[in-house]
Amino acid sequence: MGQVKTCEEVIYGWFDHFHAHPEVSWKEVETTKKIASILDEMNVDYKFFSDVTGLVAEIGQGEEVIAVRADIDALWQEVDGTMRANHSCGHDANISMVLGALVRLKDLQLKKRVRFIFQPAEETGGGAIEMVKHGVIDDVSYLFGVHLRPIEELPLGKVTPAIHHGAAMFLKGTIQGVDAHGARPHQGKNAIDVIFAIQQMLKNIYINPFDVYSAKLTKIVADGGSTNIIPGNAIFSMDVRAQKNSVLEELQKKIDEGFRAISSMFGVELKWDWLDRTPGAEVSEEATQIAKDSIIEALGAEHLENPIFTPGSDDFHYYTVLRPSLKAAMIGIGADLTPGLHHPKMTFKREAIITGAQVLTATLHNAANSK
Repeated sequence: MGQVKTCEEVIYGWFDHFHAHPEVSWKEVETTKKIASILDEMNVDYKFFSDVTGLVAEIGQGEEVIAVRADIDALWQEVDGTMRANHSCGHDANISMVLGALVRLKDLQLKKRVRFIFQPAEETGGGAIEMVKHGVIDDVSYLFGVHLRPIEELPLGKVTPAIHHGAAMFLKGTIQGVDAHGARPHQGKNAIDVIFAIQQMLKNIYINPFDVYSAKLTKIVADGGSTNIIPGNAIFSMDVRAQKNSVLEELQKKIDEGFRAISSMFGVELKWDWLDRTPGAEVSEEATQIAKDSIIEALGAEHLENPIFTPGSDDFHYYTVLRPSLKAAMIGIGADLTPGLHHPKMTFKREAIITGAQVLTATLHNAANSK
């Protein structure tokens, strides 16, 4: 007869499976099936979506709905010289923490329903939007998220009731000038000159210094095919971030104006597209207070950390942007995570998963039994 596993061992087993079987955005087919099989073992009801990956489970009774979101996708990146899916953002831990809370809550008395949203495609910025389109938060009053934090934000044992992510937007552009011989530069329109002008334009953007923001080129490809050919054409990409959504909009406007001026000045065709906007956090004070009280209840006051502000982004905040009445907060779990999120060799202390499950259990239980 086999030895009965503890709840912690079961949670670690789930994590080990998801970590070993990462799937990228919109292709989390086997991940979705695995979550469903775990829910079957718990005798918890759930439903799939007909057109996207992910699923939603629900427990409890009542009219009001409390919800928690777990992102389930992995990144596509180079690891040890090979391009592959990789859970370097900790979504495998997020799934395990949320399932850990579910297994602890499913047999408790709840005055409200608790919905567990296993969301695809956080990394591409479109998963939360699809969940809203599918109506998963139409009747939700409080929404919670959870995420491991890098060591420079939170050490192991510390937990914050709210992560204030920044807003982010990405851009891809093309420059169409005219190639020229290296001996006759006056006959061409040099794309490299245009790139330098774009870089200088970004450095000359000034916004209120009390606001946090950045705009930087992240990719440049300009190749005439030979060392004596000046390239007329180039492609480039850009990463633009701000702590506030209003500041990101101001940055976008200034960059658009700068592109138009550069295109006219150099006489080149400059085209650009803004991609994958992720909004900054709109954090509810009420949801933060519930999480704060629950951290103290589950772990003790010495484990509570203040809300943190981070330049990173998360599509979790689309939920509140698209449903402004929703009260939401994302809980941050200290895990001694190094070297950092999205690093191909990211590691963290596994006991943080249990801590996260404990805090989520208390948070959802308190939210579901509040007046």
